Amino acid sequence: MQRLSGLDASFLYFETPTMHMHVCATIVVDPSTMPGGYSFETLKGHIAGRLHLVPPFRRRLAHVPFNLAHPVWVEDAHFDLDYHVRRIGCPAPGSEDQLAELAGDVASRPLDRTKPLWEMWVVEGLENGYIAIVAKMHHATIDGVSGANMLVHLLDLEPNPAPRPEPDEWTPERKPSDVELVGKALVHRLTKPVAGVRVAAQTIGSVVKFVRTRMSLTRPGMATPLTAPRTSFNTTITPHRKVAYARISLDDVKMVKNAFGTTVNDVVLAVTAGALRRYLEENKELPDKSLLAVVPVSVRPDDGDKSTSANRVSAMFSSLATDIEDPVERLMHIHEANKGAKEEHKAIGADMLQNWAEFAAPTTFSLAARLYSSMRLAERHPVIHNLVISNVPGPNLPLYFGGAKLVALYPLGPIFDGAALNITVLSYMDAMNWGFISCRETVPGLWNLAAAVGDSIAELRKAAEAANRTITLPETTSVEP
Repeated sequence: MQRLSGLDASFLYFETPTMHMHVCATIVVDPSTMPGGYSFETLKGHIAGRLHLVPPFRRRLAHVPFNLAHPVWVEDAHFDLDYHVRRIGCPAPGSEDQLAELAGDVASRPLDRTKPLWEMWVVEGLENGYIAIVAKMHHATIDGVSGANMLVHLLDLEPNPAPRPEPDEWTPERKPSDVELVGKALVHRLTKPVAGVRVAAQTIGSVVKFVRTRMSLTRPGMATPLTAPRTSFNTTITPHRKVAYARISLDDVKMVKNAFGTTVNDVVLAVTAGALRRYLEENKELPDKSLLAVVPVSVRPDDGDKSTSANRVSAMFSSLATDIEDPVERLMHIHEANKGAKEEHKAIGADMLQNWAEFAAPTTFSLAARLYSSMRLAERHPVIHNLVISNVPGPNLPLYFGGAKLVALYPLGPIFDGAALNITVLSYMDAMNWGFISCRETVPGLWNLAAAVGDSIAELRKAAEAANRTITLPETTSVEP
């Protein structure tokens, strides 16, 4: 038995019939490399053989009576792999658009909380003989980094790896009784007053540090929430999801990064900003003020994470400089603002969100979330932020899923009332894979936005090539005396 952290549990409390708090991924693989050829049963058998390496796959929620404390994870004595791994065919010709339609449909359906909170849909019949796995897992179980780490246990470095030792026969742990759950919850509650005083003191110190840091900055800092301009995707959402994909060259991103002395994350945000400018201009709704993005930040320590929390994440508010027309000027503004934002984020403290989330009240938070959605309050107050953008570093070497070579991996995050668009980017080999997910009714032209990513990186690459020529010109040109 393991109690959810406050942050993990918050993703349960904030979930409503329209705001699904699961994360998804579309994994495209080439089955031609599978020893003995592809079959659905072989792929399912591969997953079955790795279950012992991924404990979250066989655990479900157990709620504490009267909501006295956050829920706990318990092993599911009735775990049924056939329920979680499903098979579906993609209509001919199995294009990327049709795959995205299937992924959007899967993302539109909430997970069953009486079972382990994950599903995998194996999609057959894609172009080029490819298949895909559309994976869905609740955010209470993973964040971006822990999700990537979990995938490591399902992926291999070669199509036919050496056999692993057979795991011991799995015997689920005994489910705790309601009396045990209440007893442990009461003990847990006794520590809250002391923890509350400590967190309050830390918060006061963080506020002082933040104010000092902001006053000392000579560059732009973190964008201010509730100052974002309103767009068509800053409204109340429905349960229906739309998905789109894009891929760009990682070398192009690194070229831009090196030419202008920025970071990969700066370039990702600048490419996104350029794509959003094109999309909004085409729809005649580009605001005069810059869009504001929430950028999740992993706060997992580099020397290993002793915490049992699935989510070790904080967030920065970042200006996308969409009010700046020149792409290079936009990139440099984002770069400078992000440096200031990182200093301010450091002053606040990495554990601030994690610490305060421990005091989330299940019933109060759940009722507030439903009231917020039903009353469409996101449309009645200033826009907190326009969208969420995540950038997760991925592997730079080829990987295999049950012997099938991984071709692309598109991550898809959750969307919220007031922010009906999520863009998540993950690098793999020599490409950066962009996953777009939105409310279907709010952002119907999502593929137009995805297509604009290619145009956006192209203009930055062109500027980088010009900058490189300018830099190397004195070294390559001889001047007559």
